[in-house]
Amino acid sequence: MSELTRKIRELLVERNVTFKEIEHPPTPTCEDSAAARGESLEIGGKTLLLKGKEDFFLFVLSAALSADLKKVRKILGSGHLRMGTHEELWNLAGVEKGALPPFGPPILPFKLFVDESICENSKIAFNAGVLTTSMILSIEDYLEVAQPEITQFAKIIR
Repeated sequence: MSELTRKIRELLVERNVTFKEIEHPPTPTCEDSAAARGESLEIGGKTLLLKGKEDFFLFVLSAALSADLKKVRKILGSGHLRMGTHEELWNLAGVEKGALPPFGPPILPFKLFVDESICENSKIAFNAGVLTTSMILSIEDYLEVAQPEITQFAKIIR
């Protein structure tokens, strides 16, 4: 088990959150993860590491949608925006692409934004720091524990 997976599990247990943990073959894509979990793509929490002018941020949205980067720039009040690189994911969060969990502090040191599309589902599923472990919990519990800023930045994938 990775250190990040352990930290997430400990936080959820400490907060008395009921969650399901699933071990599965490596799932590098949202579609692979949904299939391995036996859940719909819509409940998957896709977590993006984005860099503004100076800082990194986490943006979480339904795995069935994509991020509207114009809206993200407006939220951050910055014209500077780019995706975190594979190296930055590893160096800053200790994860490979596809394994970034949807948690800011105390799990990861980044401000957390969640798209309102996540709130339309009764639960959220995500890779928990590694490509071989997923967690599923109620959306209410997730929002209570994660304490994100809820905003709107998703768009339908064409």
